[in-house]
Amino acid sequence: MSPQSLASDGITPDHGTARSDVRAGGSGDTPLYRPVVDLDSGAVLAVEVETPAAGPDDPAAQAERLARLTRRVTELESLLPLVLPMRGATVAAADPDVFRMVEHGLRRAGRRPRDVTLMLGADVGALPRRALVRGIARVRELGFRCAFGTSAIAPDLLLDADPFLVRIDPDITSGVPGDDRRTAVVDGLARIGRGTGTFPLAAGVASVQQVVRLRELGIRLAHGPLFADDTWQPGDRIRPVPDAAVASAAGSGGDEGPAVAEFALPPVAMPPEATAEEVLDAFTNDTALNSVVLIDHAERPLALIDRARFLLAITGPYGHALHAKRPARRLADPPRTVPRGVRAMPALRAAGSDRERVYDDLVTVNEFGQCTGIVHVGDLIRSLARG
Repeated sequence: MSPQSLASDGITPDHGTARSDVRAGGSGDTPLYRPVVDLDSGAVLAVEVETPAAGPDDPAAQAERLARLTRRVTELESLLPLVLPMRGATVAAADPDVFRMVEHGLRRAGRRPRDVTLMLGADVGALPRRALVRGIARVRELGFRCAFGTSAIAPDLLLDADPFLVRIDPDITSGVPGDDRRTAVVDGLARIGRGTGTFPLAAGVASVQQVVRLRELGIRLAHGPLFADDTWQPGDRIRPVPDAAVASAAGSGGDEGPAVAEFALPPVAMPPEATAEEVLDAFTNDTALNSVVLIDHAERPLALIDRARFLLAITGPYGHALHAKRPARRLADPPRTVPRGVRAMPALRAAGSDRERVYDDLVTVNEFGQCTGIVHVGDLIRSLARG
């Protein structure tokens, strides 16, 4: 079992009409969608659905609610597996009729049981253990996975119930890395997970420093405002997860050299749908321009277009005909982001981690992940050489 088993096969639908309908519609049970991110690869592995209320007590109404939530997500994105909320008491009741209604409703909504993880609410720790374990076993027999929506449970319950996921509460995640006690809790859950096959999911990740420490502790799955805000919808892009070298530089607290913000230049930014012809015009009009940053609606960097590689592609044989009217993002690379407060030497070490892109511009970001500037690697080298 691995985090990649959260991903499944399918055919991507046309999202345009469905997306506007779902955003405009609503039944009073408005959900929030959280992309479950693999901290190693940066891929979105699943969509967790959060609702403001625990849901109805009536089992039939719960089944219909799950089906309704599933249809909403499927209209937006049909490939990613789902993590859906469910009352722990309903599972503990182990009513076969209820489970059949849930299975039937989800199948009618276009999802197979293996595509769905049922996230049991915060009441799991207070439920009769034997009944809960028996209900979870019954859910597994139908092909669903089970997850615990809180880490505030007895460790031996994880052994007895053997959930697929356990969500680390945002209050605990927020203490990483500065709070030793909360970091120790996360470390303990990671160790239990490695021994039992349960995957801890860090909720509420908000900073690169948290990503660094969570990786060190062995946490691979996370969601939070660092990757997407509350307006995120299935099918939308997320903010790129910093690669290991850049993140380590940000989290190391190195004090070598001045802050990279001192070298930051105003970025030339374009939307992700910009054409190669538009980017070519930008490079033509400014011969000193090294790169163009593609940003999303929240000004977060999505890709970086390096001048040399871009011009090599578009000025080659048939290059203009092949690329000019098409999205420039096809010729872009992932941005190498650094917090604007990181020091020059750690940033330079991060830049050197990829030998093929050593001299690519670095993109500075603020605490919200928004692009604030670009930094030429050569400027960092000259500054350190003088110092």
